[in-house]
Amino acid sequence: QVQLVESGGGLVQAGGSLRLACAASGGIFSNYAMAWFRQAPGKEREFVGGISRNGISTNYADFVKGRFTISRDNAKNTVYLRLNSLKPEDTAVYYCAADWTYYSTTTPQRYDYWGQGTQVTVSS
Repeated sequence: QVQLVESGGGLVQAGGSLRLACAASGGIFSNYAMAWFRQAPGKEREFVGGISRNGISTNYADFVKGRFTISRDNAKNTVYLRLNSLKPEDTAVYYCAADWTYYSTTTPQRYDYWGQGTQVTVSS
């Protein structure tokens, strides 16, 4: 059983930056592809970015457009999401997720474990 705990969310002005972190425990972190999703009020959960087991391969949603960067440190059992050039429409609860596979996918139903989420609020 893998436990995921996100941190780093908060309130930021448009154009600002945040770095989210997701700490994993209870499993072999390097066996999992990791991803970040987000969910805004009244909207479905959507894929933001994913990273392969070894951290070499990444993929992003189109709306990211080079603003966000996902990375991982397998020695620290942690995955990160750097958010730059934030916009009010980026306001959402951000979740990390783990999938017992090599490459990350965009489908939330594929993921085995989820964190509780961290709120990101971007003011205009």
